[in-house]
Amino acid sequence: MSSTSTTMAGLDQQQPTHAVISLRRAFYWSIRRELWEHRSIYVAPLLVAALTLTGFLIGSGYQIGKVRSAQSLGPMELQAAIDRPYGLAAMFLMGIGFLVSIFYCVEALHGERRDRSILFWKSLPLSDFTVVLSKMMIPLAVVPLITVALTIVAHLSMLLINIAMMLISGMSLSLLWSNLSLVRMWLMMVYHMFALHGLWLAPAYSWMLLASAWARRAPFLWAVLPLIAVGVVEKITFNTTHFRRWMLYRFGGAPGSDAYPGSDHAMHAWANLNVGQILLNPGLWSGLVVAALLLFAAARVRRSRGPI
Repeated sequence: MSSTSTTMAGLDQQQPTHAVISLRRAFYWSIRRELWEHRSIYVAPLLVAALTLTGFLIGSGYQIGKVRSAQSLGPMELQAAIDRPYGLAAMFLMGIGFLVSIFYCVEALHGERRDRSILFWKSLPLSDFTVVLSKMMIPLAVVPLITVALTIVAHLSMLLINIAMMLISGMSLSLLWSNLSLVRMWLMMVYHMFALHGLWLAPAYSWMLLASAWARRAPFLWAVLPLIAVGVVEKITFNTTHFRRWMLYRFGGAPGSDAYPGSDHAMHAWANLNVGQILLNPGLWSGLVVAALLLFAAARVRRSRGPI
C-alpha cells in the first residue's frame, strides 16, 4: 500500500506544470508579436526614410546653390533654405507614420480572424483585453517611437551630406550651426507624434480596432461609413453640422499643434509652442475615456468572434 502511494506521488511530481506568465511579460511579448506579424510598421517608414535620403543626396548640389543664393536675400530666407529639407523629411515620416497607424488598426483584429490564427492565440493564457491593448500600443507608442528614431537618423545623415557638400563648395560651416536647430525639431517631433498623432487620435484608433474586430469583411468601410452616415443624417434631419465640425476638430489638429516641421516658420513657432495647451485640454482626456470604452468593447467583440 505504501509502495503504491509512493508511486502515485512520484507520478504527480513528474506531471508538467504550466508556467505562470506575468502580465507585464505577456503584454511585452504581445507587442513583439505585432512587430513580427505586421512588418509594415517599420518597413514602410524605413523605405520612406531611405527614399528621402536618396532624394536629398541627389539634390544636394541644387540645395547648396539655393543656400548660396539665399545669403544675399536675408536671414529668414537663409534659414528657410537650410532647414526646409530637414523639415520636409520630418513631415514625410510623420505622414507615413499616420498612414501606417490607420491601416494597422483597421487590419489588426480582422486579419487574425481571416487567416484563422485567432484559434492559436486564443489558446494561449492571454486575455482579450491584453491582446487588444497591446495592439492599441502600436499607434500610441511604437509607431511614434519608430518615426522619431528614423527622423533623427535621417537628419544626422542629411547633416553629414550637407557638411561634405559645403566643404567641397568652399562655404563656411557656421551657416549650418547658426541656422539649423535639429534638437528643437526633434523635440517638436516627439510632441507631435506622441501627443497629437498618438494620444489625441486615440479615439479614432480604438474605433478602428472595434470595426476590425466586428466586421466580417471590408473593415475599413465599416470604420468610415458609419461616421459619414451620422454626418449625413444630422445634416438632413436638423440641418446642422456639429458632428462634422467635431470630426474636423479631432482630425484637423489639436490645441498647440500649429507648428509643424517643414513650415516656413517652424523654429519660430516652436519657441511659442505651449505643450500644456493640449495636455490640460478637456478634449484630450474625454477622448481618452472614449478610447478606453471602445477598447473594452473591442475586447468583448473579439471574445465572441471566431475565424471568418
